[in-house]
Amino acid sequence: MFGLLFFVLMAHTVDGDVSYSFPEEMKQGSVIGNIAKDLGLDVKSLSSRDARIDNEGNRKLYCDINLNTGELIVAEKIDREEICGKKASCVIKQELVLENPLELRRFVLNIQDINDNLPQFKQNIIKFEIRESAYKGSRYLLDEAHDADIGVNSVQSYAIENNEHFLLSVLTGVNGVKYGELVLNKELDREQQKEVTLILTAVDGGTPPRSGTVAIHVTVLDANDNAPVFSQAVYKVSLPENSPLDTVVVTVSATDADEGQNGDVMYEFSHLSESLLEIFDLDAVSGELKLTGIIDYEEESTIELPIQAKDSQGLAGRCTVLIDVTDINDNVPTIMTKSVKISIPENALPGTEVGIINVQDRDSENNGQVRCSIQQNVPFKLVPSIKNYFSLVTTGELDRELLSDYNITITATDEGSPPLSSTKNIHLTVADVNDNPPVFQEQSYRAHVQENNKPGSSICSVSATDPDWRQNGTVVYSLLSSDLSGAPVSSFLSINGDTGVIHAVRSFDYEQLKSFKVLVLARDNGSPPLSSNVTVSVFITDENDNSPQILYPSPEGNSFMTEMVPKAAQARSLVSKVIAVDADSGQNAWLSYHIIKATDPGLFTIGVHSGEIRTQRDISESDSMKQNLIVSVRDNGQSSLSATCALYLLISDNLAEVPELKDISRDESSSKLTFYLIIALVSVSTFFLTFIIIILAVRFCRRRKPRLLFDGAVAIPSAYLPPNYADVEGAGTLRSTYNYDAYLTTGSRTSDFKFIRSYNEDTLTADLTLKKTQSAVDDLEGLDAELNESFQIMFGCSMAF
Repeated sequence: MFGLLFFVLMAHTVDGDVSYSFPEEMKQGSVIGNIAKDLGLDVKSLSSRDARIDNEGNRKLYCDINLNTGELIVAEKIDREEICGKKASCVIKQELVLENPLELRRFVLNIQDINDNLPQFKQNIIKFEIRESAYKGSRYLLDEAHDADIGVNSVQSYAIENNEHFLLSVLTGVNGVKYGELVLNKELDREQQKEVTLILTAVDGGTPPRSGTVAIHVTVLDANDNAPVFSQAVYKVSLPENSPLDTVVVTVSATDADEGQNGDVMYEFSHLSESLLEIFDLDAVSGELKLTGIIDYEEESTIELPIQAKDSQGLAGRCTVLIDVTDINDNVPTIMTKSVKISIPENALPGTEVGIINVQDRDSENNGQVRCSIQQNVPFKLVPSIKNYFSLVTTGELDRELLSDYNITITATDEGSPPLSSTKNIHLTVADVNDNPPVFQEQSYRAHVQENNKPGSSICSVSATDPDWRQNGTVVYSLLSSDLSGAPVSSFLSINGDTGVIHAVRSFDYEQLKSFKVLVLARDNGSPPLSSNVTVSVFITDENDNSPQILYPSPEGNSFMTEMVPKAAQARSLVSKVIAVDADSGQNAWLSYHIIKATDPGLFTIGVHSGEIRTQRDISESDSMKQNLIVSVRDNGQSSLSATCALYLLISDNLAEVPELKDISRDESSSKLTFYLIIALVSVSTFFLTFIIIILAVRFCRRRKPRLLFDGAVAIPSAYLPPNYADVEGAGTLRSTYNYDAYLTTGSRTSDFKFIRSYNEDTLTADLTLKKTQSAVDDLEGLDAELNESFQIMFGCSMAF
């Protein structure tokens, strides 16, 4: 939700200050605006001038600056309600500090409210006791709903469910807070209804609006027609911060014109935050407001306490206590060092800026005015700069051979009464110049990365040392710019500039990239900097992330492959072959084949490594003509991946024995018989002629076939095999020792079956040729009788249709 609300309302300059308005609850790292552009600064100079954000004494750093782009970004999520409470304007003052030369640019963060809080009632149920004699139009004050948001996002309206007795009147108080009154629209009758329960809903004005509810329970009693009235609508009190506990802040007083129990008044807070309830206590009987916690002017300068007085019947009056917290000198000045150069070159000229000192005092007016000084026996002095900033500069020449380090004591004193002060010690060292480059601990580095690694994971680390002193010996690591496979090296790897740990930016794929080399640069922080580089070789190791791919038979459901097995097939005869490949390497690409489901489990077997499907025994007459096999192909990876395919086998010697051949694929997909009846009705005459031609063709082919033309091997078109795919023994691919010839019937162009012969030692013998026997002669003599009988059958069928 906060991502959708992200926007910058404005960035403008008024009297030299830049103001940014943006919504609360923006994610850390969100861009507020380009402060470098708005202030007319050169982005390239931000790093050299050590640009930074100074929060002017705030405890939290709400924003930061990107030195590379000049953008102002959110340092941590900002809760407007936590910072400013119910204030209409939530402004955070910030400063941009630049050095060389020292420059201070002010800007303001204006935090805009978003609708992130629900309206809430103080109680879960509001109870009223109303006498039945109450007049129509009587009003009963309802507890207001509290919404931590402000403006239009706060409570805007109230609604009550429809009922015959009460209406809701929404009023606006002097402070703009909306509250409701229950208006009696129809007199109550206790004898008819003793209790009335209503639901009150408070709705804010946000987009989308948010709401809260509370139950109103009305008990019908006798009349109580006077509400308590406070002596003042607003009580204004001045209270010093850090006042002692149990201090009486104010005593509120309210009177009720009713007599007896109806005139007794009880005091209580309206909706208050938990933090204020821990600081203040209200006596319910006397109305005495006491301090039970510590108040701090620096945290909250004005406190508003809503108080209401209720009588025994629930009628209430309200007032507001406004507490003006006054400041006392209770904060010691804070000395903060900004970019102090711990090490100073001995050739630094007099007047060289050593560091920036910032002094802050959270008190106000004179209590927050600070003077700053250092001891007199050092060659340094403090030069007042802008606001609370001082420049620490040299006053003479430095000689490291005489004195290599200095201890400087800075004293800050405010102008309060009595004054408070603090000190801070700064240790400065005189340094040599940079004359040694970083040296890597190894001449080259090797890193092994498992493919499919998580982006951001570390793969190795490099380390270099520099014998120079202090910053001259501080090593920073980076990757030398280069291209890998047409992409910059930064899209593959990143390196931690401080630790030398190399991280993978992306997830690697062994099948696309197996290894590469990068150059790592180690540079010190000297002036001028010195550097050296080293080669890092990265090797990608394979992972089992590719499932086997079945090339034959086609695994797609729209491809129906049926193969024929001769009835005379003997044990160990080759029937078919499953061909699969795996894009992985090594043992991850070793494939094994398994039959997981079969019409007759004992009839066929498959080679675990070859994928060849063979008969386990001789085919018998009792075996089903249709045989379905489900084959699973698994690789040898950890964990194993697999794929499945289906084979449809038909035990038959010729097409004449399979009159329903064309319907097999349709039977498998549960086609409806009605579809075929319609086809038969329309095409009966055509079928009759085709039937006679098929019988003649089959008879002719059976007597012309010199030998059994099928042993179950499958001819795989070259299109099934991927390009440049090598035949590997035991890897699941078809070995080159197998040759296949295809023998097709006259109607093979439209047939879903393939009639194939394989030259293999385990196939049926080639000498099983069809010889002319007496039975063949009898078959030819009986052909005319069969044709005549077939004609009569088809003619009868056509008549029946």
